[in-house]
Amino acid sequence: MKYRKMQLTLVFCVLGVLLSAEAQTAGDYILEWSTIDGGGGTGTGGQYVLTGTIGQPDAAGSTGGDYKLLGGFWPGGPLCMVELADLALFASYWLDEGFNLPADLNSDEVVDLYDFGLLANHWLGACPYNWPLR
Repeated sequence: MKYRKMQLTLVFCVLGVLLSAEAQTAGDYILEWSTIDGGGGTGTGGQYVLTGTIGQPDAAGSTGGDYKLLGGFWPGGPLCMVELADLALFASYWLDEGFNLPADLNSDEVVDLYDFGLLANHWLGACPYNWPLR
């Protein structure tokens, strides 16, 4: 009986993947691959709102044309990736000293190699909360 349930589950999973792959093409947009991950959703109660996600193993960023997609755990806010524009702005402050410099990522009042290391740690990932280089 247990073996029969496993067979039926496998058949339904394969059918689900095949049917979803067929439904993912429309017009000029084609989704070339996909994964089936955990769900999630939003729950509210009084003044509180909780948004949760279960299982997101495909965390990564993708770009194409005018579109950007950040998959996986939430970047927090508008889609933002640390990329070439951030590096260009960072370079314009290189070795500057003073207060409130956007490129002073470690807040030691000088833009130097330590700040560059922090920029490199976030390279091509989601912008951290309140990312100063935007």
